[in-house]
Amino acid sequence: MQKAIVIYFVFVNIAAFIVYAFDKYRSIKGGQRVSEKELHTFSLIGGFLGATLSMALFRHKVAKVPFLIKHIVIILIWILGSVYYFTEINALNFIR
Repeated sequence: MQKAIVIYFVFVNIAAFIVYAFDKYRSIKGGQRVSEKELHTFSLIGGFLGATLSMALFRHKVAKVPFLIKHIVIILIWILGSVYYFTEINALNFIR
């Protein structure tokens, strides 16, 4: 199960990175863009690391404060959820 979770997170972060890079490419060259809702969805389903890396490398969406605030809230939700999950498991002695 743990291996499947790791594979999922690797895949979704690579996908998020590629989608953000593609959207940056489209913003430069013109064409249909990826909606902000779809970009945030990639972060929500676990691709927040790939999304953040792509944002930093390509300077994409970094000047849009409302977008950044939503992105930071998503990251905080993931951090808090992870801390809660792992402390609950540890409290139940599942980690040995």
